[in-house]
Amino acid sequence: MVLWFLDIFRNQPFWAVLLFSLGSLSSLKISLSFLRWVYVNFLRPAKDLKTYGSWALVTGPTEGIGKAFAFELARKGLNLVLVGRSPTKLSEVTRAIQSKYAKNMTRSVVVDFSSDDLSTGVEKIKQAIEGLDIGVLINNAGISYPYARFFHEMDDDLLKNLIRVNIEGTTKVTHAVLPGMLERKRGAIVNIGSGAAIIIPSDPLYAVYAATKAYIDHFSRSLYVEYKNSGIDVQCQVPLYVATKMASIKRSSFFVPSATDYARAALQWVGYDPRCTPHWPHYLIWGLVNSVPEFVADAWRLKYCLEIRKRGQLRDSRKKE
Repeated sequence: MVLWFLDIFRNQPFWAVLLFSLGSLSSLKISLSFLRWVYVNFLRPAKDLKTYGSWALVTGPTEGIGKAFAFELARKGLNLVLVGRSPTKLSEVTRAIQSKYAKNMTRSVVVDFSSDDLSTGVEKIKQAIEGLDIGVLINNAGISYPYARFFHEMDDDLLKNLIRVNIEGTTKVTHAVLPGMLERKRGAIVNIGSGAAIIIPSDPLYAVYAATKAYIDHFSRSLYVEYKNSGIDVQCQVPLYVATKMASIKRSSFFVPSATDYARAALQWVGYDPRCTPHWPHYLIWGLVNSVPEFVADAWRLKYCLEIRKRGQLRDSRKKE
């Protein structure tokens, strides 16, 4: 067979042999990439999160993705430190988890990341985790705009809160938890980013939100490089839309998972790639966006966000009547 191929190539011009070889290599690369994608999304086993430690800390655990993370981590046998701003909601989530997973220990810490006194809140977290084997940190707490708006239309409180919650909160909680992981030489840090900062080329009318999530992505990647040889896995997860209150989406679908479905997929990825999109249909959207020129994606996103702004302004005007 080999001699037959060589005989064919011997009678062909060099350029034809070169094109055939390049085409074969390209096809092989595409095939291997596809097989890897299938493996990591459907066949790769999840890591045993308890090998990182017996406790997990979750910020923003009272709604949406954060709440789903808390329940899924408890289902996997981890004890929980829940950090949120509402004492009532924290108590409700704690009771619900303890009633379903009676063997798990749960602690709650009341911290408002938008508060002027964030340092005091971080000290409360440090005190709560002292002596605990915190193996997994889920930095989920985050806020977005009430609805789309131009940058000049943002008020000072919204601008301040976006930076404090999305950037300062994630940074300072990580800074509080990381030393214990370093001492134990193991740990996993998961920071929740957004497709608004990574997948789409721009997010007009959500500029500051997208910028804060771009910070999370670069922060995570840099920490991944800093600490990967210290037994600590750092990861930025990049979801697109998930059916949550924050996204103003009530019903899940093929491209929009429920918070529970997202959290289950997300935990399958912990400890692997430094950046990932756990819900595999989101990869299809990512590929579609990358296949069109940026100006096309920009124009579509601007039109879409202008419609969101219009509906939001209409709701505001009705409330004032």
